[in-house]
Amino acid sequence: MTKRNVPGFAIGGLSGGEEKDHFWKMVTLSTDHLPRDKPRYLMGVGYATDLVVCVALGCDMFDCVFPTRTARFGSALVPWGSLQIKNKQFAKDFQPIDKDCKCPTCIRYTRAYIHALFKSDTAGMHHITIHNIAYQLNLMHSVRESILQGCFPPFIQDFMKTMYGTKDKYPQWAVDALETVNITLK
Repeated sequence: MTKRNVPGFAIGGLSGGEEKDHFWKMVTLSTDHLPRDKPRYLMGVGYATDLVVCVALGCDMFDCVFPTRTARFGSALVPWGSLQIKNKQFAKDFQPIDKDCKCPTCIRYTRAYIHALFKSDTAGMHHITIHNIAYQLNLMHSVRESILQGCFPPFIQDFMKTMYGTKDKYPQWAVDALETVNITLK
């Protein structure tokens, strides 16, 4: 395939439940053999940590049902993980899903309102879907900006600290994968 003049390359067959150690090693094997001057598209990958690590490993584009599928179950993506908006604890929570998010859902609606919608209306799923897609677009925009500004490794360090808190909670596969591209997590 690399001898053909194609506009880019898709990497598929991953994110199907294999161990993360196998996942990142196959991503690296693929990106190591694909031309760097053409886009490398990793199919079906959508978890925030996977996106950030796979950019570091050389992937350029992604797609995944994760932000929409997880919204159908009431899960809103946030920088520190996810919020299960359907859970009772959000019934009287009048904050937006994420106070720093500027998506239409976070600007207009509270966690309590979306929680209430889940009992009788599919609009709750739609509002979380809008938020989840905005979350991922903002994440990828931040990744891109950090690369353009030459500060991608510090961005990853901040991302991991926000997502997991302390280093002992970082997924070992992500630590190992990032070390192969000379990014050490603090």
